[in-house]
Amino acid sequence: MKPCVVCVCFVCLLVIVPGALAQGAQDHPTESLGKMEVAKHPLVLEPPIGPQPQKLDPVKLREEADELAKLAGSMPSDIAQILQGKLPKDTSDKLKRIEKLSKHLRGQLTP
Repeated sequence: MKPCVVCVCFVCLLVIVPGALAQGAQDHPTESLGKMEVAKHPLVLEPPIGPQPQKLDPVKLREEADELAKLAGSMPSDIAQILQGKLPKDTSDKLKRIEKLSKHLRGQLTP
């Protein structure tokens, strides 16, 4: 009798296990959830937002340009003093300010 019990158990396993595996496969689809969500909801892209046009302040631009011109105009005399062996103490500060103003103006005027 024992061989029949073993055979019956074996047959039951052959019937139950494939059915359980098939059920498990239905519960856990092979596609990832991300792919399923993409398939359900098509991707709609909005147009990219371009750089916002900067509002230029003409008064401030004029003031900065005038300051830049004044500082640049004073540099030839500073260079002449340097060539004579004298170093004006504010020459380095003037050059830094010229650099800062020119970078700021360039940033305001280029897109």
